[in-house]
Amino acid sequence: MERIPKTGEFYRHFKDKLYQIVAVAKHSETGEAMVVYQALYGDYGVFVRPLSMFLSEVDHEKYPKVKQKYRFERVELSKKQTNTDLAKDREDSLPEGGNEEEVLEEAGLSPLLLPFVEAQDYGQRLEILNAMKDKIGQQELDILYVALDLPERGGDVKEQLAAIENYLRMQKKFDGNRLR
Repeated sequence: MERIPKTGEFYRHFKDKLYQIVAVAKHSETGEAMVVYQALYGDYGVFVRPLSMFLSEVDHEKYPKVKQKYRFERVELSKKQTNTDLAKDREDSLPEGGNEEEVLEEAGLSPLLLPFVEAQDYGQRLEILNAMKDKIGQQELDILYVALDLPERGGDVKEQLAAIENYLRMQKKFDGNRLR
């Protein structure tokens, strides 16, 4: 039986980083099966590679110390394990001695961005957005657009904030309070 990844599953790369499957797609020109997956650390980048390569075995001649048999191996994570593993991966991607809030502040960004992104429901995001209102600029707005998967809007900061707030209120009202 072949190990075909499914959307939402978690995989550990042989270099010990976690990823989540976004989709298994078909290359538009060649028809080749491709795996779309997202890093669960650092900048949460999204990657694509051929399914055959994703499922391939580790080159143990090139990486003799690797214990994992396959390049990517599926892992079952409980919520507690996921949070612990993600916290470890985030710490690994930070500069030595830094924490995420300090890194955001040093970059001139609101330390409330991280709680906003990690919020469990639209109500929490609304509260955090209201707390950020007087301390937010275009850079933070750009991050909010990405976090919410929204197209960027024109206008000044207040107009853009109002549009994001309206979006969150609508989501809370019509799509339920829990994020998907």
